[in-house]
Amino acid sequence: MPKAKSQKKKTLNLALQGGGSHGAFTWGVLDALLEDGRLEFEGISATSAGAMNAAVLAYGKTIGGNEKARELLDEFWWRISQNGAFYRPAYQTSLGRFFGLDHNPMITLTQSILSTISPYHFNPLNYNPLEEILSDMIDFDKLCADQCTRLFITATNVRSGTAKVFKNEEVNLNVLLASACLPHLFQAVEIDGEAYWDGGYMGNPSLWPLFYHVETNDILLVHINPIAREQVPKTMEEIENRLNEITFNTSLLKELRAIDFVKKLIAEDMLKGEHKKRYTNILLHAIRTDDFMSDLDAQSKYNTEWSFLNDLKEMGRREAQNWLQKHYKDLGKKSSVNIQDDYLSKL
Repeated sequence: MPKAKSQKKKTLNLALQGGGSHGAFTWGVLDALLEDGRLEFEGISATSAGAMNAAVLAYGKTIGGNEKARELLDEFWWRISQNGAFYRPAYQTSLGRFFGLDHNPMITLTQSILSTISPYHFNPLNYNPLEEILSDMIDFDKLCADQCTRLFITATNVRSGTAKVFKNEEVNLNVLLASACLPHLFQAVEIDGEAYWDGGYMGNPSLWPLFYHVETNDILLVHINPIAREQVPKTMEEIENRLNEITFNTSLLKELRAIDFVKKLIAEDMLKGEHKKRYTNILLHAIRTDDFMSDLDAQSKYNTEWSFLNDLKEMGRREAQNWLQKHYKDLGKKSSVNIQDDYLSKL
């Protein structure tokens, strides 16, 4: 097991996207960052699969440091794989195995059925395998402890259509389930009389808590959903997948545009007097593999085969190690991405 580097530790905040099984990529990123040992995490803003990774990491660090966090992340994704039959029922049939996951007609048929039947009808008991896994693995009282990494978990309020960000003292099992509640699979999660769906609709993830509720300026954004695609989707499956990507990236791009605007105000010294204190010069960093993720179809977000999850983990580890080698020196000094060039410019 590699030992932590001897250099002084640096602190940053994490922003973790959701994306079903593709969250195993983030698992790999976090595993490499924890293994490296030179980083501390002040805050983590996360949604859906990102929220699961964030909660497990924060709890693991609280009870046993980096190595415990790595151990629990491994266990979480192993249990996701073991319990994943609920997410891949069509793949369990002999016909499903024959076709695999790519353009699998059994999965396509299942998704067509799910698009016409409410989860209140086909899943009346609201079974969710995440509930058992999370309640068994996390002591939520300890997750709310003062010494725990600061968490900001986003869910979407069904009635108001706005984002709700839950902080440590509010985070419980239902909050995590709400953040990952896909409305075509699960009934809305009720918290304090309000109904919630997946947080990705309104914040994937929400960045603003990392402007106002932490001291550290550095944010590392770990992407799952591709921002841009060169090819125009043609099949209904490709069209639906791209619509979902655009929807789940919209709020993120709006926040990045706001960050870029504030950075310009600061750089050009356009803020005077007391107004300077109100704005933070965010130092933005990112780990993203749009080319790799673009090659994965929408159905793979439901693929919980252990070999597939491990492949994503190893990809995440490699990308994180490359990022550390190239940009660790930038932390606390400058952004390692250009928001205009990397996010806001046209293809």
